[in-house]
Amino acid sequence: MSITVNQIVLHQIIKTASEDETSPVKLDSILRETLLPITPEVEQLMLELHQVYQSKAKGYGVFQAQSVFAQALNRLLEKETDFLPFSYQSTQLLVNELGKYPFAESGTFVLCQYNFLATDYLFVALLDSRISMLVDEQLEIHRTQYLNINQFDIAARINLTDLRVNATSNRYLTFIKGRVGRKISDFFMDFLGAEEGLNPKVQNQCLLQAVSDYCEQGELSNEQTQAVKKQVFDYCKGQINCGDDIELRELSAELPTLNERPFVEFTQQQEYGLEESIPPVPTALKSLTKFSGSGKGVTLSFDASLINNRIIWDEQNDSLTIKGLPANLRDQLQRNIKN
Repeated sequence: MSITVNQIVLHQIIKTASEDETSPVKLDSILRETLLPITPEVEQLMLELHQVYQSKAKGYGVFQAQSVFAQALNRLLEKETDFLPFSYQSTQLLVNELGKYPFAESGTFVLCQYNFLATDYLFVALLDSRISMLVDEQLEIHRTQYLNINQFDIAARINLTDLRVNATSNRYLTFIKGRVGRKISDFFMDFLGAEEGLNPKVQNQCLLQAVSDYCEQGELSNEQTQAVKKQVFDYCKGQINCGDDIELRELSAELPTLNERPFVEFTQQQEYGLEESIPPVPTALKSLTKFSGSGKGVTLSFDASLINNRIIWDEQNDSLTIKGLPANLRDQLQRNIKN
């Protein structure tokens, strides 16, 4: 798959040493005077950034009404300004916002407008630089600086196509959510003037509840219910592997019709608030086919089909009885007894 880069520019944000720890962080910017020429190297860079971004856990957002960044972006899309002055204004907005925080560091600010699979995007990210060693053709060793494009975690992407054609969309803006999620919420989302929109985790939880309720109103047995949940899990796993969303009507077509109502009709009548298209969250979907939990030094995970079969739950005594231990666990226990 190829990527078409339309416009791209890099600017540098530099942190200067402060007089003491209590002084505000001082940031300066080094701005390119022209856009980067579109070369095979530039397109390869953006393809790698796109692929890494796709693999990250992301949140979904929308612009706030007073977003300065969104206003500048709108002027760009309406051709009232060019990409380079838009990038200058964006860099200054980022410097002003980032400078409020003590963790501010230097970085390379990337802004790129590109097309992938007939969809237009605007990618914005703050990338770290790394120092490495280079051996040249004469086997001389030199220090070199490179962009850390495989481990960036401060980035967002605006789906310009969705923003243009769907005024009520709650997912046209995505941002990376990870261990530095607080950094994102504290300054990068503020820099964009954005707030959270679609919540994929809540949507996945509502979907699981709808599946359980659908089976219950259909008066399915435990075995039949587990079979339906396995169908849902297999469909969702296929969507995850393809990098696609869960399509509610597609999923409904995979499931049996209960009480003369397809699953999609059931969810609409019961008002679960499900989107027609739902980003899958693998950790949430695992509960369709597995029970798992940890605490007080114990971690357990087992297939839901084993409950009341090989695994018996005594709710009153708060205990599980496991019949037929895994061979490797049994061997460990036996060795421990001998020792």
